[in-house]
Amino acid sequence: MMHGRAPGAPGAHDAARRALRGLVMAATVRIHRPDAGYALDEPGTFLGSGYFVAPSWVLTCAHVARGGEGDEVVVVYEPAPGRGMSAVSGHVAAALPEGAGPVPGSWPAPDLALVRLSEPVDHECVYLSERPAAYFGEGKVLYAGWTVVDGRLSMLDGTLTVQGTIGGWTTDVQMRLGDNDLPDGVSGGPVIDPERGEVIGVLKSRSDHARGGTSTGLEQLRTLPAPSGELKTEADDLYQAVVHAHDRYHRDRQRHPDARRHTWADVQGQLGARPGRTLSPDERVQLLGRLADLPPPASTRSLLDILDSLSDFEAPAPLPAPRGWRDGLGALYEYARDDGALYLVLDYAVHAMTADRPFLASSTPAAEEALWAGVRQAAQRLGPGRRTALVERRKARLEARRPTRAGDHPGTGANAGGPGGAAAAQSSVLVEIVRRGWEPDRCDWSVFVVSADGEAKRLEEVQRVPLADLATHLSAPLKEAFRQCDTPGRPAVLQVATEHSLLALDVDEWRLGPEEERLGTQRPVVLRCSDRDQLTENGEYGEYGEYGENGKYAEYGAQGAHGGRGDHGERGGAGGRRETGAVGAQSAAALNGDHRLDIDEERRARWRWLHAHPVTAAVLDCDDGLRKPVPPVEELRGLSHGTVPVLCRLDTHGREGDAEGLARLVRGGFGVALWRRRHGLPEAVCGEFHRGTLDQIAGPIGAHRLPEAVRDLRFKLRSGRPETFWAHGIALLYDDPHQPLPGTGDLLEAP
Repeated sequence: MMHGRAPGAPGAHDAARRALRGLVMAATVRIHRPDAGYALDEPGTFLGSGYFVAPSWVLTCAHVARGGEGDEVVVVYEPAPGRGMSAVSGHVAAALPEGAGPVPGSWPAPDLALVRLSEPVDHECVYLSERPAAYFGEGKVLYAGWTVVDGRLSMLDGTLTVQGTIGGWTTDVQMRLGDNDLPDGVSGGPVIDPERGEVIGVLKSRSDHARGGTSTGLEQLRTLPAPSGELKTEADDLYQAVVHAHDRYHRDRQRHPDARRHTWADVQGQLGARPGRTLSPDERVQLLGRLADLPPPASTRSLLDILDSLSDFEAPAPLPAPRGWRDGLGALYEYARDDGALYLVLDYAVHAMTADRPFLASSTPAAEEALWAGVRQAAQRLGPGRRTALVERRKARLEARRPTRAGDHPGTGANAGGPGGAAAAQSSVLVEIVRRGWEPDRCDWSVFVVSADGEAKRLEEVQRVPLADLATHLSAPLKEAFRQCDTPGRPAVLQVATEHSLLALDVDEWRLGPEEERLGTQRPVVLRCSDRDQLTENGEYGEYGEYGENGKYAEYGAQGAHGGRGDHGERGGAGGRRETGAVGAQSAAALNGDHRLDIDEERRARWRWLHAHPVTAAVLDCDDGLRKPVPPVEELRGLSHGTVPVLCRLDTHGREGDAEGLARLVRGGFGVALWRRRHGLPEAVCGEFHRGTLDQIAGPIGAHRLPEAVRDLRFKLRSGRPETFWAHGIALLYDDPHQPLPGTGDLLEAP
């Protein structure tokens, strides 16, 4: 057996290729300007090609769909061979990337658009591969589209050779195609895997200097915007609505096929396709159809958790991350062992039928039973041990699943959190930014997905990026990380970890696209200090032996966090004990090799107290509108554990001592603090800021609500609510000492 395909007789294979060509051409359409009227064959209104992917849905290129006037187009298609061309109006429901406009000579990747028909019509639909195009490898592909030949619109099809890829991250990866001409008009047409009989992409562009062009993989549709609120019906999520309609269409066509018409599963069977090396094409469409009868996964994160929990699946998830049930199934194909492929697929189906639901439709219980009946039937090919394991898995997961009634959705139950307590644990996104020592205007960065249990998985890292261009460089990896972590109605927290001198970086003001909200209004954005263990009592780096103005600690400067070792060979700051109280005791401890005096334990104690008791805000750098220095570290450590320090005079771009003030807070054991960025603005009256932090930030509930409270303030501020204008430039340090940053604690030896 070949990889994903069984061999067949040469003559039958040629007949299957011809049948495949007929199915492709039957679903390939023309896109015209809305003023096409009855002149369906007029080349002057022709914009490009497209193809039906689900009942009443056409996939094409964004530059084709947006090439006319506004979002209205006309779709011209042939209902059946020999019946002539028909036309129906359509509306561009979504285009990727969002907010992009035409660029001379090209359109930004991924350059995809979904067109929704204005009325139901009878038409064929292609079969969309559930495997990412990156799995295709090298070889030949088929294509189809429309073009103008001798002044008339004509269908065109042929073969192209895969010659590699363009781009290196999620939304900008394209497949390079060659060895054939691509005339004007074929953009938006389908790209087909001829061995498996499934569509894998969309023709995007043609080469200016050689034969061929590029295509975009179907998996880029996963980057369509997810609903910002709770998912209450399938139609609330465009991606899920389209792919579920596609899978149900092919399941229903296979159940009740027209005797005179081949289905896509029929042709795939004739080609010898074996999806996942274990399913027949008919079994696949039945399984996908049953999965499409279920509500979609509660979130991308919940789907990734299911994949991670499969005992026989050990592989990185493809990018963009799987979003629907069919995506998860496609991710299994490349990594399943031949002897365990069927069990892996059926185990995945059991997880899907017993998963928590974003909503419960009236048909959901019956859909779960139908899927279970299909799994039991397919499991007859397994041994008794694995059949029993599937039964026990289903029983255990059903018992553990939270009860949901029809019409329920997340956010209404006890686990939703709210004003009385913290929300359930959720994955978050972490960005680490490290300024380069000899290039202070440049930095290295990494993006991580941090699971609810604290495990961090790096998605991307880049070096020597200009600080001024961070938002642009981080846009694609952050979007992917958010897709993996967001849940309906609960955007994931963005943690930004950087050294204390960059804590004033205004990440909450970044936009990841021209039409996107600011990050700080879209989701909670919090700051973490990555160099806190390198700071001395005065807030500067101990490894340089400098303690600034505070001369009485200067003799201990050489024993900073990474600069020296104690008498017992431990790194400074890695485990000394502390007697609380007097400065003299601190000095004595420092002489013994650790000036930090168990500050880590104090930091953890403050964190625990803040999250179990009322919060008290204390403005530290302002007295009746007059600037004053942040108190020294020993004084800060004397503040009660329920204190959240507030800085209202911070201006890291204007005053040399402000970064030192932040460092003192960090060094004083505070994991939670608030400030507002002033960015060199003139001194302003700050009474409202003082009152706002005292009245709206502090309160009877612990600090766990602060990230969401600050996000809410930013949202109201951007909505023009005058009562929140005091919060302009507000930032939140929220640095959990129980969740160390990736790599924390690694020993570094001098070269």
